[in-house]
Amino acid sequence: MARFLFKTEPSEYSFDDLVRDHATRWDGISNPTAQKHLRGVREGDSVLIYHTGDERQAVGLATVVHSAYPDPSDKKGKLVVVDVRAGRRLPRPVTLAEIKANPRFAGFDLLRISRLSVMPVGDAHWAELLRLAGASARE
Repeated sequence: MARFLFKTEPSEYSFDDLVRDHATRWDGISNPTAQKHLRGVREGDSVLIYHTGDERQAVGLATVVHSAYPDPSDKKGKLVVVDVRAGRRLPRPVTLAEIKANPRFAGFDLLRISRLSVMPVGDAHWAELLRLAGASARE
């Protein structure tokens, strides 16, 4: 099972929206590197939902319920999407400032490639994010 971070602008689609909808198609990703990562997403993978914009914080967890497949709205047939199901809200959000201040996040793509909207998260970074959030490692 792999783990990923998905960014979203909360004014467009927030973690609360995902909870309300229970599940959604994760689309709108056009960056080639983010698309490369999205192509590697598989059913059962875990996702950390990160709010961008004014919030800049990790807020919740989700699970991939459908591996990457062609984006039905992409007439050129180059883009893929995945379906995700809402998981639990983090006990407390983890801010970008906290992540930047923590030496355990050295090399983390969120800090290295800040505009990337889909990125893999290694085991050590995942565990540290959950620790900072006060969450258990069960997801």
